[in-house]
Amino acid sequence: MSTTKEKERPKWDNKVQYLLTCIGFAVGLGNVWRFPYLCQIYGGGAFLIPYLIALVFQGLPLLYLELAIGQRLRQGSIGAWNCISPMLGGIGIASMVVSFLVSIFYNTILAWVLWYFFNSFQEPLPWSSCPLNVNSTGYNHECEVSTPVNYFWYRETLNITADIETSGSLRWWIILCQGTSWCIVYICFIKGIESMGKAVYVTTTFPSLVLTIFLTRALTLPGATDGLVYLFSPDWEILKNPKVWLDAATQIFFSLSVGFGGLIAFSSYNVEKNNCERDTLLVGIINSATSLYASISIFSILGFKAKNNYNSCVSQNIISLTNHFDIADQNITLDNYMDWVDYLNQTSPSDVASLDLRTCDLNTFLDQSASGTGLAFIVFTEAVIEMPGSQVWAVLFFIMLFSLGLSSMFGNIGGVLTPIQDLKLVPSWLPDEVVTAIVCLISFLIAIIFGMGSGNYWVEVFNSYVGSVPLLIIAFMEIIGVVYIRGLKTFKEDVFYMTGKTPNIFWVSCWMVISPVMLFVVLIAYVIIQAQEHPMYPAWNPDYELFPQTETKPYPNWVFAIIILLSTVPVLPIVLVPLYKLIRYGRTGAPAEANPTPYFNEGFEIETQGTRN
Repeated sequence: MSTTKEKERPKWDNKVQYLLTCIGFAVGLGNVWRFPYLCQIYGGGAFLIPYLIALVFQGLPLLYLELAIGQRLRQGSIGAWNCISPMLGGIGIASMVVSFLVSIFYNTILAWVLWYFFNSFQEPLPWSSCPLNVNSTGYNHECEVSTPVNYFWYRETLNITADIETSGSLRWWIILCQGTSWCIVYICFIKGIESMGKAVYVTTTFPSLVLTIFLTRALTLPGATDGLVYLFSPDWEILKNPKVWLDAATQIFFSLSVGFGGLIAFSSYNVEKNNCERDTLLVGIINSATSLYASISIFSILGFKAKNNYNSCVSQNIISLTNHFDIADQNITLDNYMDWVDYLNQTSPSDVASLDLRTCDLNTFLDQSASGTGLAFIVFTEAVIEMPGSQVWAVLFFIMLFSLGLSSMFGNIGGVLTPIQDLKLVPSWLPDEVVTAIVCLISFLIAIIFGMGSGNYWVEVFNSYVGSVPLLIIAFMEIIGVVYIRGLKTFKEDVFYMTGKTPNIFWVSCWMVISPVMLFVVLIAYVIIQAQEHPMYPAWNPDYELFPQTETKPYPNWVFAIIILLSTVPVLPIVLVPLYKLIRYGRTGAPAEANPTPYFNEGFEIETQGTRN
């Protein structure tokens, strides 16, 4: 790249924009609905131990590495890895492909959020009661045997099919929301970092404000303490389960959004003289703190929901006892219910047994908390119904979710557009605004598959397999490429040039040994676990009387073949690019005149002309 071109590269207006963009990319929907779930199922507070270990020894070193190489080489993911070595250009291509595939299904989740947001202005909320049946003689039976919340999600929103093989027709309301969501992404990204840098002031800060409002309100709700005790009560025995450590490692890895290429792209617009080590610690700590902060808010509300369900369960039992034993004048209440049950079991055990009373246990209701879409669109919406001013809380909640997802989408789209623009993969006369529009339009057209009746099943497929093995392999190769191909000595000189200090022994030991070993172990363990059995998925069976219960089915062979492709095709460039260059250019990997300089001392510009032609 020429000196003039280098000086013309866009830059952030200020450091705050850059940090907010990186934080927004890292802090996403997983912080709200994945981390709390992992804490809940893996021993509450005990889960924080493997999580923090993974953060310190795996997440932060990888985050530091990506921010540093992007800032130093001032290229997107493909250009940066070509600068390090022409043989590593496939890493950047792999990151771009993963970012593209993730953005396709991730934006569909934002479409669901928009659909709920639009419906949150109705009075009453449409998921608060069952609709009338066709003859208007009563309520819809399917809704009555489940709950209004379940019915609105499975029927009114997804109109889900019985299994992944039954596609169903296009759901026009989902397609419309998908188009709206992509339009919003395009508007925010139309001027690149110039427009995106201004959008992050809202998309990154607003969720924190809403979480604070929710926390303040949630802590005052009855049952909030029960939810927090349930969340943070440590179960140390569960740490003996190796899957806990595996999930902690993958959670921190995906939570920080390393491997997508977006962080490299964002840092490439930085000034070269910037303390990327401090940025790493700031982004990493805020990301993890947000996960914990969101967990407190979420489980306070889930505790409130569980308490209401418990009280409702007990109230129904009290009515049964009062009617059967004719003891209405004895005033059975929630407080003395258990005393009455014990007394009646002693005096009339057969009568009590004949009533078939419901089992009311608070922990059982707390166990019903869910992750992913179940938490956002079922559990939380049900809790909101019980809150005073439910419309306001619903609107705030879905605006928060959309803001979180939108800021993450900036990183995914940036991981696609920056390499395209840097490597001149489109004609120079084509404006960047048009390139962005083409990428968004192509993504929208492909994402139509998620707008069918089987769309939710395909979202789960993409979510489970695009963002797993490919990202682990990309991250492992990044460390190997920087430390053992570019050379640790050279990389340390890069960091010294940018920050004025050499990385300490902690960072060096992580880059050289700890992080690659952890990544390799996690990758092998993940593959072994996945290979032990044929992939399964929960399919809704419409024949079940208790809608919307599901039955676990194996993926059809043709879907399993797609899963294999989604897990392998994105990382094929890591192997194919060096193989192609070896065949074409011999052992050097490229013509001698086209090899980029592997290291540039202060005062020299980055020369990448050969890699961009």
